[in-house]
Amino acid sequence: MSLNNSLYIMSALYCIAGILHFVKPKPYIKIVPRYIPYPKLMVYISGLFELIFGIGLLFEVTQSFSAVGLILLLIAVFPANIYMAKRMHEKKSKNRWIAFIRLPLQFLLIYWAYLFV
Repeated sequence: MSLNNSLYIMSALYCIAGILHFVKPKPYIKIVPRYIPYPKLMVYISGLFELIFGIGLLFEVTQSFSAVGLILLLIAVFPANIYMAKRMHEKKSKNRWIAFIRLPLQFLLIYWAYLFV
């Protein structure tokens, strides 16, 4: 896969994820750590940024800024992924392995965005 193709795939993934934050916010709200205020608002804000940065990847003038923004966003939401993995482990969820795979996946997503800085 060429770097350009991966850019379009990454853009689409973030745009879809961003839209889902508005269309189906409940799964995202559930993984917001309790110490973070206004979970629904945080889900909407993160979704908006995913959408903005996903679109921004497609334009040369905003591509680098958007890639850095996605890296910062991925770092910012990492506590939610840890919280989700911890909760699923405590509940002994049969799907907890998915939550634990997401943790190292964040680093791969950060690297993928870094390719376009």
